[in-house]
Amino acid sequence: MIDKKHIGLTTPPMTFDVEKGRLRFFAKATGQTDPVYVDEAAAERAGYGAIPAPPTFGFCLEMETNSLWDNIETMGVPVGKILHGSQTFKYHKPICAGDRITFETKVSNIFDKKGGALEFITENSTGKNEDGTVVIELERVIVVRN
Repeated sequence: MIDKKHIGLTTPPMTFDVEKGRLRFFAKATGQTDPVYVDEAAAERAGYGAIPAPPTFGFCLEMETNSLWDNIETMGVPVGKILHGSQTFKYHKPICAGDRITFETKVSNIFDKKGGALEFITENSTGKNEDGTVVIELERVIVVRN
């Protein structure tokens, strides 16, 4: 059983630059057809200051923090026993090329079902831009099979 003392475990903040080339690649890889995701002029006409990040790109940025793997290791959970249970996003402001996004991730809950056969780790991440404005919140649930 995962020790519930890990509830509240928070990773150190990590900051990442949002690069337009990477946004274009992500847009292409995810099949985005709206030109705002690849064309700076289209993005500006649409009211963005730069190419915006396609939906779910914030998850890619957050994954660079390595928070999931660091927390799993800290809690002593074998990586071979985990499944990605769910992922939710709350968007507050567009993430655009040129932004610097800082993420912090906190373990907000640990609980079990089926007499401990399955354990669940809920992590909440907050991404803030260079102004300190929250631009995205993510929640993931990791399932641990015992």
